[in-house]
Amino acid sequence: MLPRNTLSFLLAILIAGIACAAAARGEETSDIVVYGGTGGGIVAAVQAARQGKHVTLIEPTQHLGGMTTGGLGATDTGNERAIGGVSREFYHRILKFYEQPSAWNAETPAEYKKREHYYQRDALFGFEPHVASKIYGDMLAEAGVHVVLGKRLPRTRGVTMSVRKEGSRIVSITMEDGGVFPAKIFIDATYEGDLLAAAGVSYTIGREANSQYGETYDGIETSQAKGHQFTLAVDPFDHPGQPDSGLLPGIHPGAPGIDGDADKRVQAFNYRICMSDAAADRVPFPKPAHYEERNYELLLRYYEAGFASLPWGSRGMPNRKTDTNNNGAFSTDAIGMADAYPEADYATRDKITAQHIEFVQGLLWTAANSPRVPEKVRREAAKWGLAKDEFADNDHWPYQLYVREARRMIGSYVMTEGDIMHKHIAADSVGLGSYNMDSHNTQRYVDAAGHVRNEGDVQIHGIVPYGISYQSLVPKETECTNLLVPVCMSATHIAYGSIRMEPVFMILGQAVGSAASIAIDDKTTVQHVPYPALAKQLLADRQILEWAGKPSAPGNRN
Repeated sequence: MLPRNTLSFLLAILIAGIACAAAARGEETSDIVVYGGTGGGIVAAVQAARQGKHVTLIEPTQHLGGMTTGGLGATDTGNERAIGGVSREFYHRILKFYEQPSAWNAETPAEYKKREHYYQRDALFGFEPHVASKIYGDMLAEAGVHVVLGKRLPRTRGVTMSVRKEGSRIVSITMEDGGVFPAKIFIDATYEGDLLAAAGVSYTIGREANSQYGETYDGIETSQAKGHQFTLAVDPFDHPGQPDSGLLPGIHPGAPGIDGDADKRVQAFNYRICMSDAAADRVPFPKPAHYEERNYELLLRYYEAGFASLPWGSRGMPNRKTDTNNNGAFSTDAIGMADAYPEADYATRDKITAQHIEFVQGLLWTAANSPRVPEKVRREAAKWGLAKDEFADNDHWPYQLYVREARRMIGSYVMTEGDIMHKHIAADSVGLGSYNMDSHNTQRYVDAAGHVRNEGDVQIHGIVPYGISYQSLVPKETECTNLLVPVCMSATHIAYGSIRMEPVFMILGQAVGSAASIAIDDKTTVQHVPYPALAKQLLADRQILEWAGKPSAPGNRN
């Protein structure tokens, strides 16, 4: 038998050899791998790293932060007092950044405070995209998270063979370029749910029937679709008054379906546009290379029928910028254009993304330039342009398509309308949601009177902060025991409409970061992380798990 010190030496050589071989294959050995550099993914990585874990954060694109750095600066808070933990820390850091005089170049803080309401005592919920990028970068660097950009799971015809499992445990994931990333725990923090799908975890897409979970506002909705709706009669046919001439672009040719029934449509995607009206920081809206007026004929007819407002809604951000979002019957939401996106391969997703860019850019250009738009509206639209100092390497266009909803895991527990309305109370709350139950439109159709209508918009206000169950963040134990899902978590369509806000994704990211760390320390599955230990850690890190206050007015509309 070899001496003990010799065995130790040989073992060290073996371990070093394995590490070198892994490095040669592009492997990154970590305690935790987070796939998806959204706000939820960043906070999950930061939280776990702060608890002493070696964390690798993989972002498929070259840009971190998802929608928070992608133009969504007008934070949809719901009740801002329900936001705690690392999520609130992020907004506190935003506040501290804007307390520096050097942060202001186009207006003063006092001028901004006069026109917007995003300041709180210890946080600021309105910000420029590049500021959010800086804050996230600082947090990741301080925590020592290993960040990998531009690597993604392979997808061909919606199927990926990139996840190696042993039984119900993921052992490693393999990227398109062959890089292999083993870990003890994995976190899917993408907007699309690509890792959970590749791991064989159950999920759904679209809207459940109201009958499935005893809900009222899920499923197809024509009667509830009162907001962001045509308020004037608009002819939907290619040649007005002639049904045989065909329908204008974007109108579904059949009936919308029966209210409350299930379907596989997804609520509309768009881009959140960072505009500026400062002369030194304004780039005129570009006209798409393949612009076709016909794609905006519904809007132009709406104007000709008497509509007289800008076809979007803007919230003011610091330095005379905006977060510009969908608002009205025909706006930046590309209704019906994204149904294939969740399951699509990358080439198809790229095509859908390009269609959204072209649609939104064409809308902006039409409002500022078309002679069929009322002159007053054209003048107002032309005051604005893309912010010159944002997204400079992308023609000033946001990097992130607003994927409001794609896959949703069917996990150990499914959050429903009943949870949002306090009919059920989570005994294992890991954070609070508080936003409206909010769904954007999913389709356009022709009503019985022969006019165009939108379907799918639901806005249920007055939500009192509610707890989100830890078990809604974990798969069924038979499917995967070392995967956590803070973004495409387990919820029905209408419940997700309240949960799917960026501060909440960060709250849930913190929860899974802590849960992953505990699972590793306790050598247990994510399903069996002891809730008392998880709650203790989260409370120590200033997460808010229960609501004891009074409801306040809901925040912005997302």
